[in-house]
Amino acid sequence: MRWKENRKKIAAALVIAAVLAAAFWYGGDTPGARGWTAGTAAQETDRSADDGGSAAGLPDLPPAEEKTAEGEAQNGENRPDGSDMPQEPQPDEADGPDSDPAPAQDPYGTDPVPDGKPAPVEPQDVTPSGEAQTCTLSISCASILDNMDWLDPDKTGLVPQDGWILAPVQVTFTPGESVFDLLLRVCREQGIHMEYEDTPMYHSAYIEGIANLYEFDCGDLSGWMYSVNGWFPNYGCSRYQVQAGDTVCWVYTCDLGEDVGGSSAVAP
Repeated sequence: MRWKENRKKIAAALVIAAVLAAAFWYGGDTPGARGWTAGTAAQETDRSADDGGSAAGLPDLPPAEEKTAEGEAQNGENRPDGSDMPQEPQPDEADGPDSDPAPAQDPYGTDPVPDGKPAPVEPQDVTPSGEAQTCTLSISCASILDNMDWLDPDKTGLVPQDGWILAPVQVTFTPGESVFDLLLRVCREQGIHMEYEDTPMYHSAYIEGIANLYEFDCGDLSGWMYSVNGWFPNYGCSRYQVQAGDTVCWVYTCDLGEDVGGSSAVAP
């Protein structure tokens, strides 16, 4: 009887010991028990907060983005002035409204036309029409008289003694005609030989010979040039539109314009 009672006491003691051991195992603060380390719950909370974490075991969240004036300027969606939109390129100061515009370039490579002189007119842009007007036309080879030793001997008899192939004469023209149109028509009317070649590079006719006097007949720098009112245009005769009262002169040069006052028209 006593033995049975002792056995019950021993069993009860074992149960109590097992309960205490389990409680200690799952809830104790023993270093290394159940993965715990030395420290208090408060210390663990502080450490989690310092690391950006949560004491409740929630996933770490990134720190809130600090909004500054500079940050807003970098965020295009928040720009009240719409500066997030593509901006038009700003012109250089040199291209501002106060700067002079660059002179238009001739598509056929000639130099800019001097101020006050008429700009070239493209032949395909003009249809001659209207009442006839008058101008003066002349053709001279007087420069050859001063350079007869340069002239091809076979051409000596072609040079008039006064140098005039066509002395200044008043002729009519239709508004819109070019210097080339005028020369071609007058030479046909007067029975004067004239030969030309179209030059696409300059979009103009080039006069090779008049009265059988050709380029290079009187030296390597010889040929035909034209002037209008004393000015030697720096573009082809097909692009100069005749105006009422103009004085058009065709002259033969033996020195690339130097001997007739037209060197600027052919200067490089």
